[in-house]
Amino acid sequence: MSISSLSLIVGAGGFLGASARFLLTQWIGAHTSPAFPWSTFWINLAGSFALGLLIGWSLKNPLSPEWRFFLSTGLCGGFTTFSAFSAETLSLMQHGAYGVAGAYVVASVLGGVLAAAIGYALLAR
Repeated sequence: MSISSLSLIVGAGGFLGASARFLLTQWIGAHTSPAFPWSTFWINLAGSFALGLLIGWSLKNPLSPEWRFFLSTGLCGGFTTFSAFSAETLSLMQHGAYGVAGAYVVASVLGGVLAAAIGYALLAR
């Protein structure tokens, strides 16, 4: 399969992941306090968990390159929001909320790694 074909497949997954992220961000934002970036936090954990599930599942069920790129780079990559995470952390720090920024970084990173490990463990056995 050519790079241009894979690019379209990744783009389709990215469209779906980014659209899901947008919709979920709106929903979470409507139901949580704006004092902490809950939407990005939960989406990062969910995306990490989903990617862990995908990796764990694919160990027993090898995926074609098309499906692997669609699901991992496209869908999960379009869904997770670590660029937003970085910008929001910087904004918290610029507003003097260093404790909140530190808690956000630690909880997001450790939570993301833990979510990926749990997803992996659930399907890698």
